[in-house]
Amino acid sequence: MMVQMDVSWLRVLLDNISSYLSLSSMEGLLHSNPAYEYYTRGEDISKLLMPVLDNLIDSDAAPSELLNNGFEELSQYVDELRDQFQSWQPLSTRIFYVLRIESLASKLRESSLEVFQLLKHCEQHLPADLLSPSFEECIELVKLVAREEISNTIDQALKDQKKGVGPTLEVMLKIAKCVGLRSNQEILIEGVVLSNMKETAEITDNDTEAEYLDGLISLTTRMHDYLTDIKHAQLRCPVRVPSDFRCSLSLELMTDPVIVASGQTYERVYIQKWIDMGLMVCPKTKQALSHTTLTPNVIVRAFIASWCETHDIYPPDPLELIQSSQPFPLLVESGSGDDSSGTVLDDSLKSEKASSLDAEELHQIFNRSASAPGIVSDVFSKPKRRTYAADTSGALTRSNIPWKFPEERHWRQPGIISATIRETGSSSSIDPEVKKLIEDLTSSSLDTQREATAQIRILSRNSTDNRIVVARCGAIPSLVSLLHSTDERIQTDAVTCLLNLSINNNNKSLIADSGAIEPLIHVLKTGYLEEAKSNSAATLFSLSVIEEYKTEIGKAGAIEPLVDLLANGSLSGKKDAATALFILSIHHENKTKVIEAGAVRYLVELMDPAFGMVEKAVVVLSNLATVREGKIAIGEEGGIPVLVEVVELGSARGKENATAALLQLCTHSPKFCNNVIREGVIPPLVALTKSGTARGKEKAQNLLKYFRAQKANQRRD
Repeated sequence: MMVQMDVSWLRVLLDNISSYLSLSSMEGLLHSNPAYEYYTRGEDISKLLMPVLDNLIDSDAAPSELLNNGFEELSQYVDELRDQFQSWQPLSTRIFYVLRIESLASKLRESSLEVFQLLKHCEQHLPADLLSPSFEECIELVKLVAREEISNTIDQALKDQKKGVGPTLEVMLKIAKCVGLRSNQEILIEGVVLSNMKETAEITDNDTEAEYLDGLISLTTRMHDYLTDIKHAQLRCPVRVPSDFRCSLSLELMTDPVIVASGQTYERVYIQKWIDMGLMVCPKTKQALSHTTLTPNVIVRAFIASWCETHDIYPPDPLELIQSSQPFPLLVESGSGDDSSGTVLDDSLKSEKASSLDAEELHQIFNRSASAPGIVSDVFSKPKRRTYAADTSGALTRSNIPWKFPEERHWRQPGIISATIRETGSSSSIDPEVKKLIEDLTSSSLDTQREATAQIRILSRNSTDNRIVVARCGAIPSLVSLLHSTDERIQTDAVTCLLNLSINNNNKSLIADSGAIEPLIHVLKTGYLEEAKSNSAATLFSLSVIEEYKTEIGKAGAIEPLVDLLANGSLSGKKDAATALFILSIHHENKTKVIEAGAVRYLVELMDPAFGMVEKAVVVLSNLATVREGKIAIGEEGGIPVLVEVVELGSARGKENATAALLQLCTHSPKFCNNVIREGVIPPLVALTKSGTARGKEKAQNLLKYFRAQKANQRRD
């Protein structure tokens, strides 16, 4: 029954409800809140309570102690809900936040039902104007407020995941929608936050929570993988874009790949946006970033350039993507129905295995011959000129490196290695097998060493994660020591393992610090197989991407054997040698060494399109032309006619670098300048100013300007 007593909790509840309902008028506060659906549930209940509370305060009746306790409880739940909605931060965990909100919303619903039930029981003691609508109607309306709980779906999904039978795509989409994980960025941020929470749980020995968080991390990883497949389906590419070529943030083909402190590679504008948000964590590995320096990944950039050229793919402009209204790929459209997101993947894509190019497969892509489809143009009609690759200025225009990596790496069949080792993940479950293989590398049995190097070779080419595991377990020093093996297969596989491992930026330092440079040069000089020499050259190139190793490799005596490989090696060896000489010749001290070793003569010879190395040779000559000795050597070795041919008939990048080299020659020597003009360079230069790359246009304009200045000077004389 109603008794006269203090109504303070009634007033507090009414004030808290007013504050809660006022949230809807605060622009932007609820718009991006992942728990907005639960706000509307609380809003519906609050609007039922408010007129009843107003009438109670205006009447002479006062609540009983039991009702007052109910009002106190309701007031606390409403206040907590308001605080939760006001305190939402985009960089906090969405899953735990929604689960907390859901729990409070559920308690609010049950508590309001109890209050209306109490009011119904004592309605005979209340004024008549309090009974419209009736408390029975209010009870029914509260029961109609949605009570579906995503927590039950998440719990079941984690159980299914643990059993290895799910969750299904539909369940993942439902969870993603309910907790507000709509975009790839939000999924990755959630993974980072959950990983931090798991680390805290492990430190405090909270094993139950750590296990629960680990399940949620796996769930978000599945969402990311699913979204990756959706994105690929939307790209409508004629071929599947290799996963190593896609940015984990944008899920797009990269055009300006950069390496972060964790060793992972991302599209520059996307990882910069990530860091600008205050996220000093690697999106993929969840590793804390020790610095924000973004290092261009010239190797991956060159891989992508060659792949795009081969498949006639035009990558998107990342600046346009990042400036769009939704720069990050969406998993769940805002406000969409449950069925709107799950229809993108067709059955064929669902069954298609994920593409992650092997390290050695990447080298194959990077070394397509000049006769590959889509690369070479029709034969030109001029009898004097040789046939060059067609102008592909529409290809990856932001790439400044024309390199294609070493040709076919005589692969072993994967059947010789266990299925566990062939997995692409970095799970600690493969650590024992990797460590056993490393022990076998030091065995006194050549057969055991041969088997171990072959298996590590296969393992290290499967994925970035596997390369990290192999290096972390300590394989590098043993592999370096095997570079001096007298067994040709062991030596070849050991150097190829190091090549594969060096694809990971962090591993480069580990390899160099293990004293690998001189043994690699030993293989380059005396390797038993051409494959070993070629892969040694490719490994030196990979290491020399890091500035300090350019000097070290040059001083260690790598240049002469590289030039020898350029002259006498197989076609694959020539390409690898040219690749290494290019990156080494960026360092000024190495330019003279390359020239003195006689490289210019062989580079000029390799500009014959039959070798498929025109762009490689031209870009090295362009580097060497920046020093006096290089200019003289190019002129004396007959480089001017072939450089002019490239300006006329080469690819966009070839024209650019050939023009740069000719500009250096002409400004050095009037004799060279006259020879260049006599070769008929002016018409193709004029054409280049209209249709070349930005750098090509600039060089062509400067060279034509120089010709005009020289002609004016001659008239004055």
